[in-house]
Amino acid sequence: MARIYIETTVPSFYYNARPEPEMVAMGIWTRQWWEKAVAQHEFVTSQAVFDELWNGIYPFQEECLDLIRDLPKLVINSHVNSFVEFYLSDRFMPADPGGDVLHLALATYHQCDYLVTWNCRHLANPQKSGHLKRLNDIIKLAVPVIVTPFEFLELGILS
Repeated sequence: MARIYIETTVPSFYYNARPEPEMVAMGIWTRQWWEKAVAQHEFVTSQAVFDELWNGIYPFQEECLDLIRDLPKLVINSHVNSFVEFYLSDRFMPADPGGDVLHLALATYHQCDYLVTWNCRHLANPQKSGHLKRLNDIIKLAVPVIVTPFEFLELGILS
C-alpha cells in the first residue's frame, strides 16, 4: 500500500466545472484514478491543501473540501519548515513558503511514496526531477514520485 499525498489541484479537478476539453479530460482522469486508487492506497493531505481549497470562491468548493475532509492531515512542524527553507534557499521553487514548496516538503518529510498533482509547472515537471533528487540526496531523504492522476493511470500503479 503506497502513501499518496493529495495536493490541492486533485480535488479541484475531481469537481472540475471548466468546459474546455482538456479540463474536462483532466476531471475525468482524476475521478477514474481516485475511484480506483482510494481503496488500494493510503491517501493523505495537509491543512495547507484544506486552506487553499477554503480560500476563494468557486463552483463545487464545498464538494472539494468534503472530498478530502476525512483524509489524514500530515503535520506541518519545524522539520517541514526547515525543508521549505532549504528548497527556497536553492531557488528550486517559487518563493511562496505556503505554496507548492510546502506540499513538496510535507510529502518528502512524511515519506510519501507519491505526490499526486495537476501542477505541471512547479511539481510534476520532469525537468525539475533531477535537481530535486540532488537536493534530497543532501538531506538524505527519498523524493516522492510526483505524478498526475493521468500518469498514475497510465503507469498502472493501482495494485
